Amino acid sequence: MSLRSFLFKRAVYTIVLLFFVILLNWVIFEAMPGAAGNLYSVLGQNGKLGQANYDRQVALYGLNKDYWTRFVDYFKAMLTFQFGFSYKDNIWVTTDMIASGRLENTLELLGLSTVISILLGVLLGVIISRRRGSGLDNFWVGASLTTFSLPTFFMGILLIFIFAQLLGWFPAGSVYPVSWDRFGKPDLLTQIPTRLYYLFLPALTLTLFSYGGFLLLTRATMMETLSEDYILTARAKGLPERTILFRHAFKNASLPIITSSALAFGSILSGAIITESIFNWNGLGQWLYQAVLFKDFPVMQAMFYLIALSVIAANFVSDILYGIVDPRIRYD
Repeated sequence: MSLRSFLFKRAVYTIVLLFFVILLNWVIFEAMPGAAGNLYSVLGQNGKLGQANYDRQVALYGLNKDYWTRFVDYFKAMLTFQFGFSYKDNIWVTTDMIASGRLENTLELLGLSTVISILLGVLLGVIISRRRGSGLDNFWVGASLTTFSLPTFFMGILLIFIFAQLLGWFPAGSVYPVSWDRFGKPDLLTQIPTRLYYLFLPALTLTLFSYGGFLLLTRATMMETLSEDYILTARAKGLPERTILFRHAFKNASLPIITSSALAFGSILSGAIITESIFNWNGLGQWLYQAVLFKDFPVMQAMFYLIALSVIAANFVSDILYGIVDPRIRYD
């Protein structure tokens, strides 16, 4: 099967999978008890809100329509990324997501920490794979297992206590100074160092938690690859060790790393609920957590759909990268 045929087949499969994701997302929230009941409690009783305003709000959320009409409206909304109105804020979910800066903040935090975690974990994994049993190997394996096992809320609180409370080097939380909300944000060049200053501790927390998985995975796949005969042949030819590690061994050991990296990028939009809550980071994770507490079903429905969509796209990209990285793979 050619690459073009494979891409067409995968595109069709992705479209079918997307349809089932939309359908399942609808069924889950329709079957969940209290979906409409919570909206009624927010709007108040008829006597408090007034019958006319009450009916207007119910019509706004489409709760006065039959199930089929509501499903068609929902299906169109998912395809056009118009996710309806938030129960809590009573504005468009998409507007609430973008205008508030939540999407931007999560992409900054999760994007930066994910990139650093992959690069750091893969690089260290390649280096220590050729020194199995050495002190360097034992140190990094032990350190990665420790940070990978510790809960993020513990590491976050510990970093706040050390670097914010004791040393006073970094702020304990928030995305930017409170004064920016009062007096306006400065120009972009002035914002960048300040945003990085506030970003350091939450990004460090997520990096410490995530890099260990990539380090251990890279180390395991590299150690298996380094035992192959063609590696012995490459060393017998006198090739530099760096060339053997990165051009021969790592290329053939990279398929599991590609899968893990793709899924890591695919889960960026899910946010980091615990870390964002600890550092009061106004991101999608904290937004989703607040939506769960408030039973804001339009926000939850939109977030679950976007997370699923990101994972599907990540898997599609990883399948394509397999054939680019490893020419032995055939699209059959």
